[in-house]
Amino acid sequence: MKLDIKLYRGYVNDQELIVFGHVFESWSPDRYRIDRKGIKHALSIFRMFTIDPLANIDVHLEFGDLKVRTKTLSDGYFRFTVPYDDFLESGWHTYTILCRYGDFNLVAKGELLKPYKGKLGIISDIDDTFLISHSNNFFKKIYVLLSKNINKRQIFDDVVAHYQALSLTGQNMEGSSNSFFYVSSSEWNLYPFIAEFATLHHLPKAIIKLKKIKTGIADFLFTGKGSHDHKFEKIKDIIAFYPNLNYVLLGDDSQKDPFLYERVCKVFPMNIKAVYIRLTTKHKKDKVVKVLKNIESLSVKTLYFKDSLDAIAHSKANGIIEETSN
Repeated sequence: MKLDIKLYRGYVNDQELIVFGHVFESWSPDRYRIDRKGIKHALSIFRMFTIDPLANIDVHLEFGDLKVRTKTLSDGYFRFTVPYDDFLESGWHTYTILCRYGDFNLVAKGELLKPYKGKLGIISDIDDTFLISHSNNFFKKIYVLLSKNINKRQIFDDVVAHYQALSLTGQNMEGSSNSFFYVSSSEWNLYPFIAEFATLHHLPKAIIKLKKIKTGIADFLFTGKGSHDHKFEKIKDIIAFYPNLNYVLLGDDSQKDPFLYERVCKVFPMNIKAVYIRLTTKHKKDKVVKVLKNIESLSVKTLYFKDSLDAIAHSKANGIIEETSN
């Protein structure tokens, strides 16, 4: 076992900077490879959940002239929420984390986002919204997670075209894009898999917000289960952090997304432009149809869809993406 630091993409506005991650003891990093096959892949996934969080460990953040120190919480999690009003160009920037523990003296680099000027933010669920996960079937979900490595997992047809169009709409400067946030009930243990999967399939680069880290095999069996209130809180934090954006919310009907998004629309009545819910079974669910009608009564566009081509057409028809987008 050895010390491990996991850094996640942070974000900054004109007043505040947020950076977060975990410190824990774990198997050596090469055991985490997510492109292995067969039993080696299954073992790699298991080892992602076989960790020992380290509490009260010194963590140092360096970003430009900013130098700040904090300590990890009981689950090894650390978060820097600090005032920051220095001028910063829009785009992705590198920050540095230093951690000292016993004989270990580790340095790791992460990224943080200063959004480009624009009017659109996109918040998307992950499982069964763009990554086919079979969340409605517990045994199939676990089987797919353990048996199929990153190269074998599937993405829904045309979802990349929709997300790329959402990313680029309204952006005129080369290299600029709208800000994406992937918010899921998957645990932080699966962050490397999710980040690499998104990169592999050319999904827009995003800030990723997940659920409290799990630390054992028993926890692994219930991955993605339990309360989804954390998703509401994370979405609420994102919108409050960037209140001048209009948001598109994307999810699916396998769990609680439609009802969470209804709450978000009620709390932020001027910020939500559209809600997209993917149909994951053969027939539409009456409760989902009903909640989407209620969301529409708040002057928010909605679509309950099976195919992403329908979502693209809806986005074009309602001026959410440009007609010239693919």
